[in-house]
Amino acid sequence: MLNFTVGPVQSCEAVLAIGAEQVPYFRTSEFSELMLENERLIKKFAHTTEDSRVVFMTCSGSGGMETAIMNCLTMEDKALVINGGSFGERFVELLGLHEIPFTEIKLEHGKALKPEHLAPYEGKGYTAFLLQKHETSTGVHFDMNLVSDFCKRNGCFLIVDTISTFLADSFDMATLGAGVMITGSQKALACPPGIAIMALAPSALQRIERTRCCCQYLDLKLALKNQERGQTPWTPAVGVLRQINARLKEIDADGGDAAEIARTAHLAEYFRRKLKEYGLPFEIISESLSNAVTPLHPTTQSAHQIFLKIKDEYGMWICPNGGDMKDSVFRVGHIGYLQEKDYDRLIDAFVDLRNKKFI
Repeated sequence: MLNFTVGPVQSCEAVLAIGAEQVPYFRTSEFSELMLENERLIKKFAHTTEDSRVVFMTCSGSGGMETAIMNCLTMEDKALVINGGSFGERFVELLGLHEIPFTEIKLEHGKALKPEHLAPYEGKGYTAFLLQKHETSTGVHFDMNLVSDFCKRNGCFLIVDTISTFLADSFDMATLGAGVMITGSQKALACPPGIAIMALAPSALQRIERTRCCCQYLDLKLALKNQERGQTPWTPAVGVLRQINARLKEIDADGGDAAEIARTAHLAEYFRRKLKEYGLPFEIISESLSNAVTPLHPTTQSAHQIFLKIKDEYGMWICPNGGDMKDSVFRVGHIGYLQEKDYDRLIDAFVDLRNKKFI
């Protein structure tokens, strides 16, 4: 099966080989060195300040989202949150669950964040700002410079979910002034799911120190203390952390985050150009595209039915949607171990479905 979803994605041979090995014991100096190297490389690729820290939590990216809220925000905060789709809605739900006062800016599916959306909230005492850099469900890539400028003017602590965009689009954590960056092992890192990675600026470290986390397992004080020696408080997804290490070193050797982003951008451009070249009956719905994914609205057939056909008859996964977008939007990812020839095969499948008058 060829995998064009946005996670889990296809892995390279080095990552797959580690997955076939026995999982080693991890309370060793060798594992500690690996974890410290993981931290160093994540800081390098996220462009953090030198005094920032990175922790590796054994959970999904959504676990990282909740961890950030539990450790960095309190009922004394006043948060502004962007809800542009399924994952923005998740931030909204988490803020409500943890009783953090918040205001939601809800965007129509596919719509970009613009200055007029933020203007009503200038100087209104907001202390925190939460958003997805890339709303994966709709394929909208938000303007982080716009958000950063707002946060700097208004003194907002910025939490950014970069789960599907890290290493697919540029992200300079220090320049943006972000407090927390969250990503996951199964996206552009192209490893199995199981690890949420959190880069923490000094502003986040200060908040963590003074905030009482109500969950022991997700307590960042414990995670940070253990990461000082390259360890975790609890048994982590050891195999995935080893795979992350192999992948980070591969990216570093191949030119770093800039080269990886350029590779992903090329695949995205190649696929989008082929869509136009063949005149396929799909509309790109996003006003602001990420390199990570192309969100498509089929004009002649249910998106979910196209997903099923591609899976069952052509041996490929494209990315379906749920909820009210189930039948209107599917997505084609550009992260993971993919090449131009893979997209040629997908385009051929779409053309074949058109010839059969299915689309």
